[in-house]
Amino acid sequence: MAISYHPASGFGNHLSSEAQAGALPLQQNSPQKTPFGLYAEQISGSAFTSPRADNRSVWTYRLQPSVIHGEYKIDSGVKHWLSTPFSSEYVSPNQLRWDPMPMPKKNMDWLTSMTTWCGHGDLTGHHGASIHLYACSESMKNRYFYNADAELLFVPQQGGLSIRTEMGVLEVLSGEIAVVPRGIKFSVDLLEDHARGYVCENYGQPLRLPELGPIGANGLAHARHFLQPVAAFEQDSTGEIIAKMHGRFWHAKLKSSPLNVVAWHGNYLPYKYDLRLFHTINTVSFDHPDPSIFTVLTSPSHLTGTANMDFVIFPARWMVAEHTFRPPYYHRNVMSEYMGLIYGRYDAKEAGFLPGGGSIHNNMSAHGPDLTAYQQGIQADLKPQYLADTLAFMFESQAVWVPTTLAMRSGLLQEKYAQCWAGLPPVRL
Repeated sequence: MAISYHPASGFGNHLSSEAQAGALPLQQNSPQKTPFGLYAEQISGSAFTSPRADNRSVWTYRLQPSVIHGEYKIDSGVKHWLSTPFSSEYVSPNQLRWDPMPMPKKNMDWLTSMTTWCGHGDLTGHHGASIHLYACSESMKNRYFYNADAELLFVPQQGGLSIRTEMGVLEVLSGEIAVVPRGIKFSVDLLEDHARGYVCENYGQPLRLPELGPIGANGLAHARHFLQPVAAFEQDSTGEIIAKMHGRFWHAKLKSSPLNVVAWHGNYLPYKYDLRLFHTINTVSFDHPDPSIFTVLTSPSHLTGTANMDFVIFPARWMVAEHTFRPPYYHRNVMSEYMGLIYGRYDAKEAGFLPGGGSIHNNMSAHGPDLTAYQQGIQADLKPQYLADTLAFMFESQAVWVPTTLAMRSGLLQEKYAQCWAGLPPVRL
């Protein structure tokens, strides 16, 4: 499959692509006779009567319709990918932090390695999200997958991925992200010997760009930097398709690849984004803007201004605030935070927060800089400082992140995490 991209965003914009000239019908979506005898098939990612701005669909013109597959049967090969709701056994006010997931000792592809760390909500009601980790050592080869429950946000931490989708190929490296919409079929190949990263499974409203408000027209992530794949197709490739539906996994035999779309047009598309292109907004006087200024994508909830899930990054940036404690301040928050680190060092944690690791600070649980970061913050000479070689991120949500039993018993949980604040002295008046 060819690898190239449309240099325009599909956030509401209708795009088109064909892997063979003349494959797209010129007028009707489903003409009586399609070019080359291709099968016309529409994929709808929203209700038919959704408002025009929210309506998502794509027409595909393919070598064979998607109804061609063997009987689906329960699949037991995906053992550690769980779905909400989770037991609240491990929900507490305690701050939680984990070491990175180790690379596998035996061959394991992306799908088999997916391990659920936390989540909330109810996939049957289309609200909430789950966070998963993967660490894999081989490509999926002739295995294909689709998720009927949610869209998937990929955040590679180490090793690149080639995500072959029905609409074309996305190559995603560390420092980039990719989103595969609900129901779109794909397969994941490795670009290196190993790969590790994070995946957010969003059951709620599809991710979109946040409103800019007083920021104005320019800032944060620009729509033009999001890339959609150009049409590419496979044929004569047998294998199996694995589906996730209602929290369970199913598999069926295939006599040909499901990635057989020769041409498409619409706005329900996978996409990628290079996080280095994020237009960072920050203070040039004093104090802290709210961390919402670092939001790349948001899945809104029914409450205006309150996210089902926000994807937020803390990239390399200038710090110039005067008369200000520059590291993230101590705070308690009605929102719940899962933080991860892609590379470098996070300025609020001098030790223990490792690339590939993660932490949970849930609703109203206090958190902030560790002892070393605090001491450096109050003693720093407040000259302009460039924070280089750093990329942390946060999945922030209105609901509590509920850890799974597997995460709590993984052996990766840092039992003494809270001691990073133990040396902070009380003030004596």
